[in-house]
Amino acid sequence: MVFASTNYAAIVRPLQLLVLAVAGIFLLRVLRVAAVSARATDGSEKKGRGLALEIIEPLDRAGERIEIEGTMVLGRAPDCQLRIADNYLSSHHARFQNDGGDLTIEDLGSTNGTYVNQEGVEERIHLERGDIVQVGGILFEVIR
Repeated sequence: MVFASTNYAAIVRPLQLLVLAVAGIFLLRVLRVAAVSARATDGSEKKGRGLALEIIEPLDRAGERIEIEGTMVLGRAPDCQLRIADNYLSSHHARFQNDGGDLTIEDLGSTNGTYVNQEGVEERIHLERGDIVQVGGILFEVIR
């Protein structure tokens, strides 16, 4: 009988350790998935990857990325958050606003107007990825 119990113990003990190891790996995987899901739903990922502007023209600034945080006024005046020296820009030309990842633009009564996809901006407009924004001689593409 002693011989049979040692064979039983020699077989069962490694199986117990194997089951505990598999259960531990499963528990770690569940915790990791829960942590990733919690991170994705807290909104921080959306804020970090919100919409931005990329300059298309003038060519010497093409590819430059402009992150919009909060409210940003575009124009030639020294108090503008986005100041660009362009003869076709008004001193306070347009206002971009980032509302938790949603990007909007409004014209501030500029002389030459503000355009989104070649249509004049008369009121505050919601921007989508891929939209082309023209202010003065500057072209932007809305990117993520």
